[in-house]
Amino acid sequence: MSAPSMSTKPSPTVTSKRDLIEYLASGCKPPEKWLIGTEHEKFAYRLSDLRPLTYEGDQGVQMMLDKLTRFGWTPVAEDGHVIALVQKDGSSITLEPAGQLELSGAPLGTIHETCKEVGTHLQQVKSVAAEMGIGFLGVGYQPKWPRTEMPWMPKNRYAIMQKYMPTRGGLGLDMMQSTCTVQVNLDFDSEATMVKMFRVSLALQPIATALFANSPFKEGKPSGYLSYRSHIWTDTDPDRTGNLPFVFEDGFGFERYVDYMLDVPMYFVYRNGTYINATGQSFRDFMNGKLPALPGELPTLKDWEDHLTTAFPEVRLKKFLEMRGADGGPWSRLCALPALWVGLLYDGGALDHAWDLVKDWTLEEHNQLRANVPEHALNTPFRSTTVGDIALDVLECAHEGLVRRKRLDGVGLDESRFLKPLFQIAESGLTPAEDLLFAYERRWKGCVDPIFREYAY
Repeated sequence: MSAPSMSTKPSPTVTSKRDLIEYLASGCKPPEKWLIGTEHEKFAYRLSDLRPLTYEGDQGVQMMLDKLTRFGWTPVAEDGHVIALVQKDGSSITLEPAGQLELSGAPLGTIHETCKEVGTHLQQVKSVAAEMGIGFLGVGYQPKWPRTEMPWMPKNRYAIMQKYMPTRGGLGLDMMQSTCTVQVNLDFDSEATMVKMFRVSLALQPIATALFANSPFKEGKPSGYLSYRSHIWTDTDPDRTGNLPFVFEDGFGFERYVDYMLDVPMYFVYRNGTYINATGQSFRDFMNGKLPALPGELPTLKDWEDHLTTAFPEVRLKKFLEMRGADGGPWSRLCALPALWVGLLYDGGALDHAWDLVKDWTLEEHNQLRANVPEHALNTPFRSTTVGDIALDVLECAHEGLVRRKRLDGVGLDESRFLKPLFQIAESGLTPAEDLLFAYERRWKGCVDPIFREYAY
């Protein structure tokens, strides 16, 4: 989650649906200005007992954030609690509901820069961790502790969601407290390009889920899923999750996505540093001055920007597109995710090839992939082949796209090298989750505790 805005500039009032459409369209920029924003979350835990960090205390999240300020981060507080850190370059460190630590990276020009940014961040948090006796783990779902034993961070937004989530699905609180992901945010130059990118990335999101499947455990035992994190989203508030079939319909564009978001019930309105509960209320009513939470008041573009963050489809549109289908993982795969999507979407030839691959997939097939991949990952059947075979085709396409981009590092290597961990997964047919299960069954002898040592950052 992005850090709260520190801007004091008044946000324009929304006067019509056209304002909302133009807000999305304002993200269009020429390809030479396209950037890459990578985000990743990780679990923090005490080395002494492997339990997640509480907010307060000598081994708490507050102390961890305070120590990170030595690296030039500026704290952001809410009700007297530091809940985020920000940098002038646009990067931020924020807290997920149970204290998962998220780096929202700055918009950067190449994956080489992204990897350098991630490496610098991990060096910083590891230096703080060594002083505090804590560790960090990159997986998709908390492998050991029940959700009921996970803490809550002191953020008003989360307090609102905590009460509302159980009314709209069985696993919403698990999503909030027990999951970690890695995602990448990408640009587009026009509505037509956005539509094509959205369709390709939404269709192929299950392929990314399979390649990054890294959450096989729940409460210390195999869950029956290779990506339990992905499965959780199938029972989390159907009003704001899912496959978005309208994306593949004729006429899809900025306006159709605005219509979708206007039908997504609200969570809150942010005013004067306070989150006002507006759960279940309508942004359409807000635009007519009839929002029960703020009667007579009209929304601003900042309210619209906030509302856009409360929908959780596999691909999300803001002024850019967010790829949201991957489990959290180790350092190498944090660089591999942007490599996959940049290779597919930022090269015209690769994008055309990927569209040819998915353009005749039916709604039923999209839904089958979404339902089956969390359990079977690369072994999921599809038509006459498997997701694993499709993944190899997709990786070849992304590789070619990255080679054609010709973004070289200091020793002349292009960005395609960051796909290596994914080729190893696809070619072996074994996901990271299956590696974890093998370890659990053999050398760990039915105990998940060693994951906190062997797979820590």
